[in-house]
Amino acid sequence: MPMSGAFEERLFPKLPGIIKHFGTPFHIYDEQGIIDTAENWKTLFKDVYGFKEFFAVKALPNPAILNIMKKIGFGLDCSSTSELIMGRQCKFSGEDIILTSNNTSPELFELALAGGGCILNLDDISLVDKVPEMPDMICFRYNPGEQRTGSGFMGNPVESKWGVRHDQIIDAYRMAKERGAGHFGIHTMLISNERDYLYMVETVRMLLEVMANVTEALGITFDFFNIGGGVGIPYRPEDQVFNMPGLAKEAAVLINVFSEKIAYRPKLYMECGRYATGPHGVLVASVINRMSKYREYVGVNAPTMAANPRPAIYEAYHHITILNPSGTPRSGDEEVVDVTGPLCENNDKFARQRLLPKTEIGDIMVQHDTGAHCYAMGGNYNGWLRPKELLLHTDGSVELIRRAETIDDLFATLQTEHDIMKA
Repeated sequence: MPMSGAFEERLFPKLPGIIKHFGTPFHIYDEQGIIDTAENWKTLFKDVYGFKEFFAVKALPNPAILNIMKKIGFGLDCSSTSELIMGRQCKFSGEDIILTSNNTSPELFELALAGGGCILNLDDISLVDKVPEMPDMICFRYNPGEQRTGSGFMGNPVESKWGVRHDQIIDAYRMAKERGAGHFGIHTMLISNERDYLYMVETVRMLLEVMANVTEALGITFDFFNIGGGVGIPYRPEDQVFNMPGLAKEAAVLINVFSEKIAYRPKLYMECGRYATGPHGVLVASVINRMSKYREYVGVNAPTMAANPRPAIYEAYHHITILNPSGTPRSGDEEVVDVTGPLCENNDKFARQRLLPKTEIGDIMVQHDTGAHCYAMGGNYNGWLRPKELLLHTDGSVELIRRAETIDDLFATLQTEHDIMKA
């Protein structure tokens, strides 16, 4: 959907100066917006015992963003070696990090158990015996199989590479307990960009039922249950907003019923990325060409695959605002155009057949909702380079939090030592 009015008011008057100082293209993130979303989130869940959000690092892996999460009081959801290292560099450790990896290597297990540890969220029953030393706290990712449906991005659970099967879940906890685990959590994540809060309510209900079954079978209690991420945002103006107040209210009721019946109360965790930062970022690029082919084209100085590959990969919609060079949104005459980058691929389009104000060379394209899974998914196909990242601070200053890539960066891995294995 269109960026918040508050973000627009903070950013648009500054954009000409920001562009003059930093140049385009760049992603810029709104610190105040991120904080406001987080504080509202915590307020909504204040009556839910032990609620905590673990920010999904994969959505926006930048230390400046993780430092904001640290100040807010959130934890981190990590799923790779680099994310775990970045989190620890930002002073997260122990139970402030949940490591949910897939097809986990021995090296990642060693790293996870060192440096203050973390909560290990095991993705398969076979991994129980592969953990070098079983920590006191262990968690399993649960896959309900045909009992639940998934989403377009995640696929159906029965086709998913993630999670312990329903018929294995009790055995998984039994094995972990036998290896020395004394505290337990359970996790699931079945959807991506879901805007129907009732789906997440059913996930709460599902995990509470699984916990009750495991408690009855093994006598163990759960410290927490993690309903995952996947909460969506309204990318299109007509999209509904996820009903987070509704989820908080109904989760509290379900947990109360569980605690009265089972006689203990687990903490509730979430691990959203998109919901936390997605609406609080935009991609800013300059219009450098107008082209008339069998369609009308507006060419900008950012390639999709490097700057925001979601439209190219998923045909994802991101709202666009066109500003004139002085930073004022254009209005008046409109036209249907494709907005394209310079990549040598025909899917290099930020928008297809989009109705936009009449656009001129030198204008500014602002693409909304790029605060999650946009820069992070970018790559160097066709040799194009990823743009810089900026942070609009609460005091109005703008900081470079990641420089743009250079040709030297791209070629650095080609500088190898002479290493030939002779036949």
